[in-house]
Amino acid sequence: MQNRAIRNVYFAPYLLWILLFVAAPIALIVYYSLFDIEGHFTFQNYASFFTPVYLRMTISSFWYAFLITLFSLLVAYPTAYLLTKTKHKQLWILLIILPTWINLLLKTYAFLGIFGTYGPANAVLEMVGIGQQQILFTDFSFVFVSVYIFIPFMILPIFNALEEMNPSLTAAARDLGASSWMTFRRVVFPLTLDGVKAGCQAVFIPSLSLFMITRLIAGNRVISLGTAIEQHFLVTQDWGMGATIAVFLIIAMAIIMILTGNRK
Repeated sequence: MQNRAIRNVYFAPYLLWILLFVAAPIALIVYYSLFDIEGHFTFQNYASFFTPVYLRMTISSFWYAFLITLFSLLVAYPTAYLLTKTKHKQLWILLIILPTWINLLLKTYAFLGIFGTYGPANAVLEMVGIGQQQILFTDFSFVFVSVYIFIPFMILPIFNALEEMNPSLTAAARDLGASSWMTFRRVVFPLTLDGVKAGCQAVFIPSLSLFMITRLIAGNRVISLGTAIEQHFLVTQDWGMGATIAVFLIIAMAIIMILTGNRK
């Protein structure tokens, strides 16, 4: 009984944190979603979400989140693999983590200069003979900046999974005649799949609700659910509709976490 009481005391701060900063905000969002812009109780917000405008926005958000996650994975996996083979791994990991310490808004504004009309990117294009291009306010710039910002969260879990893998397993596969590609496909990738899932969660879920990068880098070309929430809360003042979109985002994120979770 005494040990159980001690465990309950240690568990209390964690439970209080969950109630105050997870359960209570979600309950508040659900509460606001049940009222219209005039403060009347209604379920119309949920019906409005299934209209073509919001459904297209939802599809667009998932599509861009998928692209950001895919490109992050394609860059992060070989990067993480090379990190496991290099000296001074901790130094390289620190250099990858360092950009995450910089404010997101500052990094986004930096790319406004880099991709601007007279920025370094266009200077390079002119130098190689391609000429000045409109890089900002395009799908490319939006996906590129998003991948840059989220890629450390993809690299780290994959790197940890690769580090924990027993190297004798790959050596055994090669001794048994497996090619490099077969060793990767049948041994390395399956054993690091949990790291890939964790990285995809860490990138895909926040990518669904982007709004700052969407506004500054993509302009009005990319309209996502995060942008719609910002508009409803700060511009139209329709908190009910904004909260309704947030409810569906929370549900989508929960489903993604369940689908990509560890079932062991």
